[in-house]
Amino acid sequence: MALFASLSERLNHIFSKLTKRGRLTELEIRQAMREVRIALLEADVNIKVAKDFIAEVSEKAVGQKVLESLNPAQQVIKIVNEELIALMGSGNAKLEVAPKPPTVIMMCGLQGAGKTTMCAKLAVQLKKQGKRPLLVACDIYRPAAIDQLKVVGGKAGAEVFEKGTQNPVKTARQAVDYARKMGFDTVVIDTAGRFHIDEKLMEELENIKKEVDVHEILLTVDAMTGQDAVNVAETFNSRLNVTGVILTKLDGDTRGGACLSIKAVTGKPIKFIGVGEKITDLEPFYPDRMASRILGMGDVLSLIEKAQEAVSEKEMKEMERKMRENSFTLTDYLTQFEALKKMGGANALVGMLPGAGKLKLKDGDIDEKRIERMRAIILSMTPKERDNPQIIGSSRKRRIALGSGTTVQEINQLLKQYDQTKVLMKQMKNGKRRLPFG
Repeated sequence: MALFASLSERLNHIFSKLTKRGRLTELEIRQAMREVRIALLEADVNIKVAKDFIAEVSEKAVGQKVLESLNPAQQVIKIVNEELIALMGSGNAKLEVAPKPPTVIMMCGLQGAGKTTMCAKLAVQLKKQGKRPLLVACDIYRPAAIDQLKVVGGKAGAEVFEKGTQNPVKTARQAVDYARKMGFDTVVIDTAGRFHIDEKLMEELENIKKEVDVHEILLTVDAMTGQDAVNVAETFNSRLNVTGVILTKLDGDTRGGACLSIKAVTGKPIKFIGVGEKITDLEPFYPDRMASRILGMGDVLSLIEKAQEAVSEKEMKEMERKMRENSFTLTDYLTQFEALKKMGGANALVGMLPGAGKLKLKDGDIDEKRIERMRAIILSMTPKERDNPQIIGSSRKRRIALGSGTTVQEINQLLKQYDQTKVLMKQMKNGKRRLPFG
């Protein structure tokens, strides 16, 4: 599902009515802004934030420059885009780095927001930047919290420092000393959460902050809780002066209220967003890219970044060579499926495409299971069959179907799709078709 699909669809509907009218009056713009305000409130955006946002947009949108422009509707959309970006924080807020290592990051949040898993996801991000993170187990109250951190830390390839159920403040202090001695440049402290904010939780966090020189206090909040997430952020910030927010579960049925309200209410930026269950499903937050996706303009930059992570430059050049020489095999086709999987799957990428909202795709519209079956079919072939699909007769098809748990009909469909891909590549090579963005 595209992020904030419902809000995006509503806004696109409102703006499509404006673009059809050509010239606009002040009354028409104000009517459209009232509809936008309703859409924001239905998306669970904070009432004051929605009111201030509409006031700001309206003031700029009914100006003489907009009303007398050749395309006033586009000018209005441009203003909405700019104000959405400002609302969410103007630019990407990077993590602070200590002048002298280690940088200490304290993770906090309510129980159930995904904070412990987020520690490991953050470690993956830090390792991508060439950092050496140490995870610290300071949640001594939740059963199996320490074991969970060890498991997810192992998946992230990060060492976990733990001292059982001793005082978390003491553990945090010892962990920083250990990191300094062992050459870890970043310390990520997993603190205890509660189902509700309580005094004991806050005092413990304040004591860790006093005892250890903390450079970042990151609050993990569940985006699906809407305005509750904003209230939690406000409370934690008032006691701890958090430096940033990580929004989790943005891959779920999120209306968008928390994402659009947190910065305006707390003054603190969203630094990362969780977009899935996998250990790699954490992304830096870019307000301009999010605004673009909300308005149905896509997020091509994030799409390119995901592609660069999934496919190396060497693999890209090799694929270009195969296209030029028309030597594209089923093994190469399999490589494309593997890259798609690394990028989060087809459904995860739909929301990043410009105009995706107009496709009105819902979860499951792109059959990920069918893509997995196609992978299974190719993996059940011999190397010779992958390089020479024309030798795959009826007996080979029956064997491949049995090995892949599919049908002969599905194998025929795959081979037909492969042939169509080769034809398309040949047309591109001969200049009959142009590559997208080319």
